[in-house]
Amino acid sequence: MSTTGSMFTAGSVKLTKLLDDSHTGQLQLPEFQRSWVWDEERIKSLIASVSRGFPVGAVMTLATGGTVEFKPRMIEGANPPDPKIKPDVLLLDGQQRLTSLYQVLLRNEVIHTVTPRRQKVARWFYIDIEKALDSTIDRDEAVISVPEDKRVTSDFGRTVDLDLSTRDLEIDNMMFPVSMILNWHDWQRAYIDRFMSQADFEERFTRISEFHDFIIQNVTGYLVPVIELDKTTSKEAVCVVFEKVNTGGKALDAFELITAMYAADGYELRKDWYGTTSTPGRQRRLKDHLRLPSAQEGVLAGVGNTDFLQVVSLFHTRDMRVLAEASGKTGKELPQVSINRQALLNLPLEAYKKYQDKAELGFNEAAKFLINHGIFRVQDLPYQSQVVPLAAILAEIGSRAELPKTMAKLTEWYWNGVFGELYGSSTETRVAKDFIDVLKWVDGGEVPATVHDATVRADRLRSMRMRLSAAYKGVNALLMHVGARDFRTNQTFTNTVFFDENVDIHHIFPKDWCKSQGIDSKVYDSIINKTPLTSRTNRIIGGSAPSAYLAELESDEVDTPADQHEGMDIRLRTHLIDPKLLRADDFENFMRARQAELVKLIEGATGKTVIPESADIEVESYAEDDDEEAVA
Repeated sequence: MSTTGSMFTAGSVKLTKLLDDSHTGQLQLPEFQRSWVWDEERIKSLIASVSRGFPVGAVMTLATGGTVEFKPRMIEGANPPDPKIKPDVLLLDGQQRLTSLYQVLLRNEVIHTVTPRRQKVARWFYIDIEKALDSTIDRDEAVISVPEDKRVTSDFGRTVDLDLSTRDLEIDNMMFPVSMILNWHDWQRAYIDRFMSQADFEERFTRISEFHDFIIQNVTGYLVPVIELDKTTSKEAVCVVFEKVNTGGKALDAFELITAMYAADGYELRKDWYGTTSTPGRQRRLKDHLRLPSAQEGVLAGVGNTDFLQVVSLFHTRDMRVLAEASGKTGKELPQVSINRQALLNLPLEAYKKYQDKAELGFNEAAKFLINHGIFRVQDLPYQSQVVPLAAILAEIGSRAELPKTMAKLTEWYWNGVFGELYGSSTETRVAKDFIDVLKWVDGGEVPATVHDATVRADRLRSMRMRLSAAYKGVNALLMHVGARDFRTNQTFTNTVFFDENVDIHHIFPKDWCKSQGIDSKVYDSIINKTPLTSRTNRIIGGSAPSAYLAELESDEVDTPADQHEGMDIRLRTHLIDPKLLRADDFENFMRARQAELVKLIEGATGKTVIPESADIEVESYAEDDDEEAVA
């Protein structure tokens, strides 16, 4: 190969050598590679292209023995002479093509694949000699696949249309088995033996000689472009390169790379996360933590393996920074506390083992925090990304989080992140900074940037119209947290009632009523006109005017107080609703009054003044939430 750069070399290698190396184990796959998944139509097309000498793309390999050590595994179907053999190179790109060719050319066994509709099948592949030699016929038509018994039938199996179940029948039908391409001479000898005594033998021999020269030699002499990454290639570069070349497949994440690296040291990270059939892994334990029997999953159901690694990375990189400071390093010499991909790829196995249980404890404490603040379901979680620093902070603080002053600061930080809408994108830097700064703040340090930076405008409430908005979810959670009671049952939305009664956020002035009054959906779909209610209460409300549905709800009460509206009025006020305005069906004044109350609610949670609508100051503008979810 000729050198084209310091990180890789490029050249061509015979297909037969790549297949031989795959068979002996000199060429293997990194363990993070997905399984072989090509269907029979793609395999047939690949055979047709190679048989014509057409290019089918380059492959990319990584030399072993360098700084990146992945656990290897054999190409599917290969059984090395020595199971402990160590590969010289790992195949990063080209697995599907090379495995398909290995399966059909080298194994001489039926191929277990799938149809384009993903139905599992067992197939043998053949080349129709006459069609392959006919220049007017597309080569793809000359490549066929047949069932495992090598019989093609019709009429529900009663009629045999093509029988290739013996070598003589293959020869008689001029169907060449692809599995014999690399053993051409054996097949040719059988062909000669069958027709030697026939008068047209010379003509027949000429025909198969043409087939050999124009088809078989294209395969046996086929050259594959190979790009080989040097063994000094970094883990980050391997990850980036793999993602660039693997655009048609599943994106490679840090967890898969780390899994392969830890496996080289004998640690099964995938089993630790996903568990086994008999033992639940961390993923299942987190999903089930604080989950009630009536709920399908807990509030931590959205925690992914990368989230978990990020918490471990926060602890590890913090330790590295502390050690550097102790050694006298300052400024840019100090390593950063980080959760970026490079930090994750550099996460040593020892650090994972050291902090894995602490990280899980932190997430469990985060679940308790969220539930205590009115967030019971993962779909109601304002920001999944904010759970990472929350878990790390709670794990680090430990039992001190139970102290009122500490919890007050944590709560203020959390709601500033939600209502300041600061965890929506590009959060890696903020996560790391909050992890450090909130811990310092708890110990008497300066206010964290998230608390300092957060700004909320009163008019933002009018543009919150969809469940995807973090602040929208935040308002809903705050209402439940401060004790909102169901209009019908007078029950607060504790976690038990929440799931048993199917609580969701619903319109106060129903959509149908608003439409009949000519009110714009951008107005009535605002969070200002939404509140948490049970599904049964919402069905009773229907599309009626508030005055009508309140009367119906009150008529169901067994004990009517002296003031027949007193009980309902108390419940309405727990939702920050002015009862008089609702009973008067006064939509405009209701919206104005409730917006003011919600502003106070947010100010209480964030500890900051909400910017009034009349304020003429420059702040970051918010995109309106234009697509309302389907909630009545």
